[in-house]
Order: sequence, then structure tokens, then C-alpha cells
Amino acid sequence: MSRIKLSDSEPINEDTLKGVASGYENNLKGFEEDLEVFLSNNSFVTCTNTGTAAIHLALIISGISKGDEVLCQSMTFIATSNPIVYLGATPIFIDSEEETWNMCPVLLEEAIQDRIKKGKKPKAIIVVHLYGMPAKIEEISKIAKVYGITLIEDAAESLGSTYKGQKCGTFGDFGILSFNTNKIITANGGGALVCKDEENKEKAKYLSNQARDDRHFYQHSQIGYNYKMSDILAGVGRKQINFLESYINLRRNNNNFYKNIFKETKGVSLLSEPSNDFFSTHWLTCVKICSNITSFTRENIRQALLEDNIESRPLWKPMHMQPVFKNAIFYGDNFSGSLFEKGLCLPSGSNLTIDDKNRISGILRAFI
Repeated sequence: MSRIKLSDSEPINEDTLKGVASGYENNLKGFEEDLEVFLSNNSFVTCTNTGTAAIHLALIISGISKGDEVLCQSMTFIATSNPIVYLGATPIFIDSEEETWNMCPVLLEEAIQDRIKKGKKPKAIIVVHLYGMPAKIEEISKIAKVYGITLIEDAAESLGSTYKGQKCGTFGDFGILSFNTNKIITANGGGALVCKDEENKEKAKYLSNQARDDRHFYQHSQIGYNYKMSDILAGVGRKQINFLESYINLRRNNNNFYKNIFKETKGVSLLSEPSNDFFSTHWLTCVKICSNITSFTRENIRQALLEDNIESRPLWKPMHMQPVFKNAIFYGDNFSGSLFEKGLCLPSGSNLTIDDKNRISGILRAFI
């Protein structure tokens, strides 16, 4: 039986690669310009070799250094928080709210006020748009402005998602994108840093190219990084972005497929837009299984899918529950921990076929 993976972009085939190698030296600049047009909202983009590198650069440009505190969404992949530690800063983790599963604005403000009382005002906030679902970014942006704290949006999972028509990744002082192979479009790797002005874009570009000074010889006045995206990968990204809207439609169709399966099942809820202000690409469709109501658990479904060679996966294990961050400060009531215990990411790739969906549907309907 063929394997159904959790999340694949459309495969990169020979047609995708046509023209990538020829004139490749223009691909990086072209891809950055393509992204700036797509994002609009006065966006300035520097492409990097990973999304993690983009977060690292955002923190550096924000002036984060050893001993500083950075408020970070706990419900996320560890790549969101690792760059904080790279700089010797301290991550302070914030729990999620129930509607979007993203950073809770109420807990965020409580954490800021408490840190200030303790004599340590945080220097930055990293909010995540989880699984394609926009966070309550308007509320979070207002809080960041009131307290004068840099806001970084991790939009690695949400390229194309919007809040009130504005693209995720363009609300904060910086935005982060990812083009990993499991994302909605892929450059077979890579990421991007979204800045609000040309000056920060040029800073990011300088740092990502080993901080090489503009000289006819190799001179370096500060520490830099090998974070530049290659022109070949940028060429792949340029081809893929032409199909982004169609891939978004495919992911949203996947979400409707699962909604139809579970629509009358008590105890099973999908991550859904709270209102028409939110537009999610549904990069991954995720469900929460309340086993005290259903006759089955998250693990029952995951194992049944696995037995048919179908990949699914528990939701992210929150950062405050990770062994590496066992001593970290956390603000919340562990709602994100309950999501990890009850939640499941279902197969959501852009290349799911009708036969794939029939196999998945047969297994899920056997439970309900």
C-alpha cells in the first residue's frame, strides 16, 4: 500500500526546474521581489537558507543579546525558540487561547506586566500563526506597541493566510517565512525575513552573507552568518509561487473534506477560523479528540491510520513541556498542553488524490 504523508507540497518535477539553472544569478532578487508583491503592505524581503536563520537575523537586528528576555508562543515547533537561546537570551513562554490555538493576548499582557514588576522588561515577542491559522494579531500588535516591544511574526506555516485581508507576516516589525519541503510552497528548503523598511532588509542581507563589507577585497567589520539562500533554490521558489493560490485552494478543500467527515461527531473539533476576519490556508488540518465524549482517542485514530501506511502526527509538544526548556518560565494554564494530549494533525498535502481521501475516509468513518 502506498504511503500517504502528512504534508507534501506539489512535487518539484522537470517542468518546475525548466529555466531555473539558466540565468540563475537573477533568481534570488527575483524571488524576493515576487514575495514583496505577494505580501504587499510595504514589505521588504530577504531570502535565507532556512526559516530558523530568518528568526535569528530578526532577533539580532532587534538588538537581542545575552541576558535579555523574549516572550515566545509555547505552542510551536522548536525552531521558533532556539534562536533566542543562540543569542544567550531567555525565552519566556506564553500559553495559547482556545479559538486559534495561538498566543493568548491576555496572558501576553499579564506576562509583560509581571516581568516589568520583576525589573526585566522583555525586548521582543515572537507570535506564531499555527498550522496556517492567523493569531489574534491585531490585539497582540496593540499590546506590543503599548509597551514598546519588538514584534516578530513566525508565519512559517501560514504563507497566504490573512487577518482582515492583510497577509500574515506583515503586521509585526519582522515576519518569518519558510519554504521547507513540507510547506505550502517549497524551494526544497529556505526561508525569508520580512522587514518594514529597506534599511533592515539591507542589514539582514549583509549579515546573511558573512557580513562582508563593500570592498574589492574580503573585509568583515562584524560577525556574519552563512544564511543566504542559493540562486538555484530561489529559482525553484519563483516557479512554485506561481501556483500558491491553487495550492491554498487544495489545502482548504482538504479541510472541508475533514469537516464533512466529522460534522456530526460530538467530542471532535477542528481548528477553524473564529470569524470572517480570519482566513487560514489550513496548511495542516488539525482535530482535537475529547475521549471523555467519544468512544476513541487521538492515539486510536493515529494507530489505525498508521496501520494503513497513512501518516498523521500529534500536535506540537509545547515548548514549556520540552525537556530542554524544563526550567523555563511559563505563563498560562496549560491549554496548549491539553492540545498536545488530544490533538492530531491529519494528512493535508496538496497532492492528496481521490483514492488517498477514500482510504482516509474509510478509516475515520469506522470510528464515528
